[in-house]
Amino acid sequence: MLFRRRQGDPDYPKEDRGRGSLDDYKFDLVPSSSRVTIRLAGSDPHQDVLRDVVQAAEVETAIARRTDEEERTDAPMPVRLFVDGRIVGPVGRVPRGLESVVSETLSRLDTAGRKPRIPVEVVRTRQGLRVDLLMGETR
Repeated sequence: MLFRRRQGDPDYPKEDRGRGSLDDYKFDLVPSSSRVTIRLAGSDPHQDVLRDVVQAAEVETAIARRTDEEERTDAPMPVRLFVDGRIVGPVGRVPRGLESVVSETLSRLDTAGRKPRIPVEVVRTRQGLRVDLLMGETR
């Protein structure tokens, strides 16, 4: 293929661009399967924080809702983590184009009476520690 779509957020190095696709979601932005994940972009500068978090049993996101101004300017969506009763981070940001999926998921969880937190897995890769949002577990 001559023209390939670039994966992830081009503001970061290739190994730290994050990963995810809108193709993994139904029309109402609900994950199409329980295995859907989003890998955060921009985790390289936060390796020290991630090393402390990797041992924790339960890790969830602590993402603030985007303001109308942030929506208008397409501001990045930083992600903090809720670990052992405290908030740490930021540990990265949602890759460009997937902010609406995360916002809709938080809204859907809140409307359903559940905690507006997305489960997280900290993953070791050759390039360092990365954060995967376990979107499929929010179905």
